Amino acid sequence: MSPSRTRRVTIPVTMACPVCGDPFIPVGRRRTCTDACRAAAYRARKAAARPVVAVPTAVSRVPLTVYECDGCGARAVGERRCSDCSRFMRRVGIGGACPGCDEAITVAELTGLEVGQ
Repeated sequence: MSPSRTRRVTIPVTMACPVCGDPFIPVGRRRTCTDACRAAAYRARKAAARPVVAVPTAVSRVPLTVYECDGCGARAVGERRCSDCSRFMRRVGIGGACPGCDEAITVAELTGLEVGQ
């Protein structure tokens, strides 16, 4: 006697495409209906995996910087040009006006520590 063999009948199953929602019959391991939907699903996966980078806005240090004139020795906070001799001044460091005498003073001069610029 020969072993009985049954014929397996497969009924095509339709499933909805996760990208466009159209019904299709999957062949093999296919998950989308077309190559265009497959590419769109790939792009969506890659965009979701990409972290969002928040770049902080640039802050101007000019209002916090003490400048000193090489010609007359005058100091100013936040002004790059000397009001006495109209020359450009050089940067001394981060600072402000002294609360006691209202002179321009740097943080390094006040504390004795070096401040990164």
